[in-house]
Amino acid sequence: MQTNFIIQLGNKSQVPILSFSATSPSLTSIRSPYFFRGSLNDSSQVGAITALIKAFGWREAVPIYVDNQYGEAMIPSLTDALQAIDTRVPYRSVISPLATDDQIKKELYKLFTMQTRVFILHMLPSLGSRIFERANEIGLMNKGCVWIMTDGMTNLLRTLEPSVIDSMQGVIGVGPYVPKTKAVENFRVRWKRKFLQENPSLVDVELNILGLLAYDATRALAVAVEKAGITSFGFDKTNVSSNATDLEAFGISRNGPKLLQALSSTRFKGLTGDYVFVDGQLQSSAFEIINVNNGARGVGFWTPEKGLTQKLSSNSTTKSKLKPIIWPGDSTSDPKGWEVPTNEKKLRIGVPVKKGFSDFVNVTIDPKTQEPTSVTGYCIDVFNAVIQELPYAVPYDFVPYAQPDGTSSGSYNDLIYQVFRGELDAVVGDITIVFNRSNYVDFTLPYTESGVSMIVPIKDNKKRNAWVFLQPLTWDLWVTSLCFFIFIGFVLWVLEHRVNEDFRGPAKHQVGTSFWFSFSTMVFSQRERVISNLARFVVIVWCFVVLILTQSYTASLTSLLTVQQLQPTITDVKMLIKRGDNIGYQKGSFVLGILKQLGFDEKKLIVYNSPEECDELFQKGSANGGIAAAFDEVPYMKLLIGQHCSKYTMVEPTFKTAGFGFAFPLHSPLVHDVSKAILNVTEGDKMKEIEGAWFKKHSSCPDASTAVSSLSLGLNSFWGLFLIAGIAAILALIIFLVFFVHQHRNVLKNSESSLLSRIRIFLKIFVSRDLSAHTFKDKGGIQVHSMGATEASPDSRYPASPSSYSQHADSHFLFYGEQGTPRAEYGNSNHNPNSQAQAPPEIVSDVELTSAGQEMARSPHVVRENK
Repeated sequence: MQTNFIIQLGNKSQVPILSFSATSPSLTSIRSPYFFRGSLNDSSQVGAITALIKAFGWREAVPIYVDNQYGEAMIPSLTDALQAIDTRVPYRSVISPLATDDQIKKELYKLFTMQTRVFILHMLPSLGSRIFERANEIGLMNKGCVWIMTDGMTNLLRTLEPSVIDSMQGVIGVGPYVPKTKAVENFRVRWKRKFLQENPSLVDVELNILGLLAYDATRALAVAVEKAGITSFGFDKTNVSSNATDLEAFGISRNGPKLLQALSSTRFKGLTGDYVFVDGQLQSSAFEIINVNNGARGVGFWTPEKGLTQKLSSNSTTKSKLKPIIWPGDSTSDPKGWEVPTNEKKLRIGVPVKKGFSDFVNVTIDPKTQEPTSVTGYCIDVFNAVIQELPYAVPYDFVPYAQPDGTSSGSYNDLIYQVFRGELDAVVGDITIVFNRSNYVDFTLPYTESGVSMIVPIKDNKKRNAWVFLQPLTWDLWVTSLCFFIFIGFVLWVLEHRVNEDFRGPAKHQVGTSFWFSFSTMVFSQRERVISNLARFVVIVWCFVVLILTQSYTASLTSLLTVQQLQPTITDVKMLIKRGDNIGYQKGSFVLGILKQLGFDEKKLIVYNSPEECDELFQKGSANGGIAAAFDEVPYMKLLIGQHCSKYTMVEPTFKTAGFGFAFPLHSPLVHDVSKAILNVTEGDKMKEIEGAWFKKHSSCPDASTAVSSLSLGLNSFWGLFLIAGIAAILALIIFLVFFVHQHRNVLKNSESSLLSRIRIFLKIFVSRDLSAHTFKDKGGIQVHSMGATEASPDSRYPASPSSYSQHADSHFLFYGEQGTPRAEYGNSNHNPNSQAQAPPEIVSDVELTSAGQEMARSPHVVRENK
């Protein structure tokens, strides 16, 4: 009040008012250009306080402040800053400056019964010292508690009694940082010397920051007066009535506006740092974070630009950059900021009560006493394991949400609402995390799979038709295989028919033999020999392809004939709506809302309470009052399918949900720690043990999320094999043709005959035997075979066939036994057969594909003349 009065008085007389002790933020609301605050605004330290709370992850904090203008002025800005970092203020503790010790203890006991253990103390040392002494007495200065005091006590910490300091061990203080310069030390020495001269009885005195601020304010005023050139201070009288009061008769300063401008532009390096006014407010440079541990010990700094740092030159904003802090109770571990009150009753954990799906939650109630005797289930075991993972003890009791007769007291939403009302401290069970429930409680992270799915009966397509043997392979694979069998047969004929008697004979016989050999590789029953090395190479590659293809076909056909072909009876939600089938859902589930949104008729929705009841409804069928499909959450569906492996399956669509979670009151500090413990449990072996204990009896069932089916094998699975076989066959053909053409190139080079005649002769050579092959050699090594009847040469320009010449004993024709083919002298009509001075003639016979005997008689043979 005095400050406000002085400010208004200075504004009226136009005299600048410079204060070094007015720190209340409320003074900034007074619009007076003549007011200069030569000290820091209390709200300026809010940033340092919230930075500490954010760095350590504390989710709740309780302000404790004095009930006057000094205490109340900073609280609005502090609360807003805490809300900005998502830190809740569950309670504000207001203490009267005239409170007795008993009243202080009563208020502190009230805080002791709360969970929050982070306290922000904002008051002067006269009352703050009493708070700390009483808090130490009742146990609020033990391990796990956090006390943060503002600059009101931090600045005057050295003035406190040793007994008070002992009760403040572990407290964190925030105060303006005063640079430790030589000027400050010299000033302290001079001030202390002067003070002791004037007060010799006071020995142990120290100059605090208020004295430094007072010196800087005095210096600023002196600099401003000198800068404005003011030598005298006078006032101009105003026209007032004779009845005016002394205050109304105040005049207006003649040099006040000049002094105002001079103060506004004053800048210098003061004892407390850079001294400069912005809109009449002294600007802060940095705050120091101190830790009370047998005295004040600096642990870090805070600046608006860098945040928390261990040193002013550091850029880190994490708590790890602060120096080690000794917390209350001589603890070096970071407090979590909350505790379960030891003098409060155990946590009341609500659990749902229902008839079915007892594997998740099962409440047993004594029929005589109507009291619960046991609470078991998968969800209960998970919760117990999670609580054991917490680094502290949490006492609790399970409270079944049931009527005295053992029936449920309401829906799951009603159970959640009991936490919001404060009747329960948490809810554990098969509680699904959904949006509308999150408006009333805070959920932990989920610990089960998420989603709502549709379950339908499945049928086994055991009825097989007469063409089931075609199903293992797709049509494109069948066609490709057939084409390759024919192609490989053709390649083998090309490679073998000139050297292998098994591939010779009439045209029909050769075609049949080639395809018989190719197709018989499917069962590896081919009897024909393969003589050519190129053909052997092709057969080896092709047998490898056939082996893989037949084995795959056999496995697929076996699966088709023996494995159950489980197919869902229906997969389309729209079809269910169109047909008007009955749909099932679990009683009390939020799934009812989803079904209504999908457009199902509410009259077609049937409730079930247990997996057994759901199975009965499926057995009846929709036409007989049962159901055609059911919608429920994935954990329930898996349990139902696990009990009935071959009856049901889950199909699309799947509606996303967050899964099962534990519910706690809004802004509960337990949510964060329990969520972390859930992650630890679900990622470890403990979760597998729990699931095995409750669902192991269903583990022999196949995965219900997928339908068992045997798909036909397609060309995509085998095109690589066909590619290899095709490349091998084509490569063998190319090699064979290159050698064959090169071997009989003289036939094609003959320029005396027409192109058509040369091609015809070339083809006749191609389909004839290769008598030079070792398969046609006799035991004596002579390459002479039976002589057949003479046959006219296909061209009059060529000599007769070798068989005709063989009938004349005096013939001296020389034939190439190694090649059995004509030389370049073909077509030389002037050749004399009796002449021995010239090269021997070469003769090509006209070969016809008749019987094997005839062919042997007519085949060209080569005879070397014995000299």
